[in-house]
Amino acid sequence: MISKWNYLPLTEQQQQIKESLAEELGISPVICELLALRGVKNAEEAQKFFSPQLSDLHDPFLMDGMKEAVERLNYAIGQKERILVYGDYDVDGTTAVALVYKYLKPYCFNIEYYIPDRYEEGYGISRKSIDYAYENGVKLIIALDCGIKAIDKVAYAKSKGIDFIICDHHVPDNELPKAAAILNPKLENSNYPYSELSGCGVGFKFMQGFAKDNGIDDSSLYPLLDFVALSIASDIVPITGENRILAYHGLKRLNEKPSHGLKGIINICGLQNKQISTSDIVFKIGPRINASGRMEQGKEAVDLLLSSDFEGAKERSRNINQYNEERKALDKTITEEANEILSKMEDLDKFKSIVIYNRSWKRGIIGIVASRLTELHYKPAVVLAYSNGIVTGSARSVQGFDIYKAIESCRDLLESFGGHTYAAGLSLKEERIPEFVERFEAYVKENIEKCQTVPQIDIDVELSFKEITPDLHKQIMDLAPFGPGNTKPVFFTRDVKDYQDSKLVGKDGKHIKLEMIDDSSANILNGIAFDQKEHFEHIKANKPFDICYTIEEMKYNNPKGYTTTPPVVRNQIQLAVKDIISENK
Repeated sequence: MISKWNYLPLTEQQQQIKESLAEELGISPVICELLALRGVKNAEEAQKFFSPQLSDLHDPFLMDGMKEAVERLNYAIGQKERILVYGDYDVDGTTAVALVYKYLKPYCFNIEYYIPDRYEEGYGISRKSIDYAYENGVKLIIALDCGIKAIDKVAYAKSKGIDFIICDHHVPDNELPKAAAILNPKLENSNYPYSELSGCGVGFKFMQGFAKDNGIDDSSLYPLLDFVALSIASDIVPITGENRILAYHGLKRLNEKPSHGLKGIINICGLQNKQISTSDIVFKIGPRINASGRMEQGKEAVDLLLSSDFEGAKERSRNINQYNEERKALDKTITEEANEILSKMEDLDKFKSIVIYNRSWKRGIIGIVASRLTELHYKPAVVLAYSNGIVTGSARSVQGFDIYKAIESCRDLLESFGGHTYAAGLSLKEERIPEFVERFEAYVKENIEKCQTVPQIDIDVELSFKEITPDLHKQIMDLAPFGPGNTKPVFFTRDVKDYQDSKLVGKDGKHIKLEMIDDSSANILNGIAFDQKEHFEHIKANKPFDICYTIEEMKYNNPKGYTTTPPVVRNQIQLAVKDIISENK
């Protein structure tokens, strides 16, 4: 599928900021341009961007409901009430539960945690969990990463003498549950300065409020920041503002002194000798933690995160890694089945969305399959499965299209729904699927913009090869952590040519290993272009082509035939080529 490249030169104001930053900071003009594009306006803001400070975190009591939440928690601890820490079964939910439980455990003798069974109880607050809480004498439930729409469940709990404190970050409805307190930076007319916290981030702010109210130093929370970084990266929330501070210091903790549980997962991923990034969390650590809730019990992920010894963590990590292997095999099978169904739809091109249903698909995998279909067909996708008498679905979107609003437009057909702009969940009765398909497609067709129907690549800066150096790469990495709101910089270079040794690689020769040069210098650069073999003939004909890419560092041991003791690890720049334009060149 052909991607659209989006590149806009700096505005006059951004150009002035770039020049001012270069003069004051004495760093590469390329980095100054990247800072200007990210909204940095002066040297002071640049310093905060490069070195986020925990002292700049917002006062937790700016969040609506914090006073009530802390007072109710203090009362529960003072009265020795039994407390249940409750959370969703994904990474955000399980890290939130682990963080709050671990932090409160020294202050609360009567505290336990609960993760609902995805298949028996479904997403959010379940009636079964409230019955469990009642039978076990629980008086307070702290709900994390869920609960903002649990009006009936909170009322049911209240009828049994159980209070809720809800810590959520999903979009609320107009009516809110009658909880003892609600913490959600997305509440209408919220006074909190930052609205994009993860669910675990909201839990962190709650514990920060508890600490402040009880005269406990904030630093007591810092050992738990690795959990927060995990949630921010995995839940794909913007890494801006307060999230940037939390992610920056959480990654530092993850790399320098992770919890026993995360150390076990780091080892099973083969990351123990690597500087762990948000990308490593998204593609390696996060999926393994998620696999527990997808395949078996999400509680096992919390058990791992709370491991008190490394040997126990290693054993739990091996179990969760096995779940992930099973998940990958099932994901592959279901994705193939879904694509086979779609391949038989003669009018698929006429539709602006995809809604696909199979009774036999495993409910825990359909979110991944929805992501795969969106990526392959570049359309908002909803994948539905059947479980315990109800159809549940996971939805994923394309860049710029709000899938939550699309699902909300069909709310009268649904039993429940919730989520974000790019990812959402829903449930409905089986007989309502045809009408949902029709109305969801009608909404998408009416509201999706033409530019949202093709993949977009946002480009930051145009470079020549003479500007690409190891020092530039080092300065780019100082802009990390990367993610939504601060994506890894994408560059482009015009009219590059094959130097000598570009070749097809990989299974079936689908990828191109590039050796390139441009007219600006004798700087020969290597690159890898995945799934772009259609450009290979043009490239080998020694014709010019344009590339857009990120700049990566490739580490390798001694070249063959050379030995040193100990082995020397050499670093080399490599371009990860996202797209190639070879037509009309």
